[in-house]
Amino acid sequence: MKENKVIFRIIIVISIVVPLLVAFLHFFPGKMDFGVWVYQLPKLNALLNSLTSLALIGALLAIRNDNIKLHRMLMTFGFTLGGVFLLSYVIYHSSAVTTVFGDLDGDGILSSSEMRAISISRMVYIAILLSHIALSIIVVPLVLFALFFALTSDFVKHRKIVKYTFPIWLYVSVTGVIVYLMVSPYYLN
Repeated sequence: MKENKVIFRIIIVISIVVPLLVAFLHFFPGKMDFGVWVYQLPKLNALLNSLTSLALIGALLAIRNDNIKLHRMLMTFGFTLGGVFLLSYVIYHSSAVTTVFGDLDGDGILSSSEMRAISISRMVYIAILLSHIALSIIVVPLVLFALFFALTSDFVKHRKIVKYTFPIWLYVSVTGVIVYLMVSPYYLN
């Protein structure tokens, strides 16, 4: 039990540190220079999110068909993709200025003509983005606890938590791709 408390505390710390790190990277004015290759990372992130979505759906189908081995393999793959995504996301946002949806001239400011050009699509984008961000914060501890319960063979708790974790994680993965597709026309590189 004492070991579980330590693990739970680690999960809580990670769940707090990750969103704080991401927020810091978004709002910190200084950026590192990793070179122009980092501008390819949003495409990679969209691919990682797409593959994560497929892994999650495949894992759900596998467990519904009592294929535990395939379920574990797909969930391990999905979790690994999530880790690679997080690393890629942190590298990109520590070196690139955040792209503004609708910023046609790339100056980081939405002019009145740019606002008219994008109209209601910006509100749709913001709604999707905000729900994506909020749920991505929530999903981190859920995924970590679900993984912990699976690894410790506490399948009663695992089943209880994945009822919430799965749809949230799938939503975050899918909306990550949607956000990328919506903002990608405004990337400078």
